[in-house]
Amino acid sequence: MQNNMMDFGLNIANFIFYVFHTGLILFNLLGWLHPKLRKLNLFSLLVTFGSWFLLGLWKGWGYCFLTDWHYQVLRSLGERDMPSSYIAFLVEKLTGWLPEAKLVDALTIGLAVLALLCSLWVNFKRSK
Repeated sequence: MQNNMMDFGLNIANFIFYVFHTGLILFNLLGWLHPKLRKLNLFSLLVTFGSWFLLGLWKGWGYCFLTDWHYQVLRSLGERDMPSSYIAFLVEKLTGWLPEAKLVDALTIGLAVLALLCSLWVNFKRSK
């Protein structure tokens, strides 16, 4: 009975991570488009880059604490051989195709930098 409750809790946590983490990725990429969300989007992007680079000094470049926590849940549920990138993990889960790590890393950082530049632009541009 206790194992069933533990599995139930892990499955709920897994679902929440899928929804929240994927939603956060989409928000980071597109949140700057909505005027009322621009400041929150910039903050979210800065936290993301802080995790990748500052926490990355200790944990490895590109470290994401949400990926780490989600992967802990997935390992407890029996998932194995997950790619280091959460984006690659999602692509594989959705399509069955595991893209090359360098491609995923290049697209991830490229799109994140583009989103950061867009967010900085819309947050700090002067109105005329």
